[in-house]
Amino acid sequence: MDEIRPEEKTEPNNGRRKTVGLSLVILITIAGLISVFFYLRYKSTHISTDDAFIEGRVHTIASKVPGTVRTITVEHNQMVRKGDLLIEIDDADHQARLSEAVSGLETERSRLAEGSSRVEVAKKQMSELRHRVEAARANLDLQEATLRQAEADMKRAGNLLSKEVISKERHEKTRTAHDVAAAQVRAARDQLRQAESSVETQASVIRQSESFLQSQASVIRQREAGKRLAELQSGYTRIVAPADGYITKKSVEAGNQVQSGQPLMAVVPLDDIWIIANYKETQLEKVKPGQKVKISVDMHPGVTFDARVDSIMAGTGSAFSLFPSENATGNFVKVVQRVPVRMVFEKNRDPKYILRIGMSAEPTIIIE
Repeated sequence: MDEIRPEEKTEPNNGRRKTVGLSLVILITIAGLISVFFYLRYKSTHISTDDAFIEGRVHTIASKVPGTVRTITVEHNQMVRKGDLLIEIDDADHQARLSEAVSGLETERSRLAEGSSRVEVAKKQMSELRHRVEAARANLDLQEATLRQAEADMKRAGNLLSKEVISKERHEKTRTAHDVAAAQVRAARDQLRQAESSVETQASVIRQSESFLQSQASVIRQREAGKRLAELQSGYTRIVAPADGYITKKSVEAGNQVQSGQPLMAVVPLDDIWIIANYKETQLEKVKPGQKVKISVDMHPGVTFDARVDSIMAGTGSAFSLFPSENATGNFVKVVQRVPVRMVFEKNRDPKYILRIGMSAEPTIIIE
């Protein structure tokens, strides 16, 4: 039998190896292409950034009135509830001002009551004077009627005297009665004028009294405003928490002298926080409010928080910086700008994972 040469045995083995190697290369290339396809598809529907931070509300606590701190009821990083007493300022001066305001208000109210009484008395006197005027006018009418009768009697007596029907003495009596009636009319007119003058004088007194009441009412309103202000100033000595949260940046101790508007501490509610993510402007073409967001935080590795896009800022971050860039001067170098996007957490966030303001976050917006 003929012997098989070694070269003839190795040629089929080399062919198999080349076939397997080529198949592996093809499979790896296909797997790579599929991976690249799904990666590119994922990147087109999942927009991420690591330039994101947790933001929240910070309630700065400041005194509205100057004074000396009497009591501080909280410590650093303490949890407080809305309405809890934080700081109490010595209110001795404010209580003294309040007492002074109350006393001044009571005094002015007493003066108003006295003025009201005077007006009532003056009005009663005015009613009496008007009755006197009516009586004087009626008396004048009576006296004028008597005078007319006396004039008629005197004229009749003169005619009778010329005919020697009555005596001269009778004629003189009628003349005297006429003169008396005329005098009584003059007296009645004087009484009427005096009564009317008294009414005018009393009316002037009433007007002055009512004017005093109006001015006194203005004084009382001013005193009441002063009392309300004193009450507010006294109430401002008790500083309470504006919301649930944690005490931070505490910079005051008992006995310190504080001024109006001086920051003393801050209250940070950690249940009302959100994410500010600074995306490149080239990433925001398909981003819209309401889209879902998945957020990871460095403090809690492996935990994903659900959120949604709330709003997109009206301009880039550089446009609202303290010194915005001025591209019209010098050489221009194009830089891709970043636009802040606000994201809010869903209400089903697990409370055992506490998030704090300023933490770094990596949000991923899901484009559907």
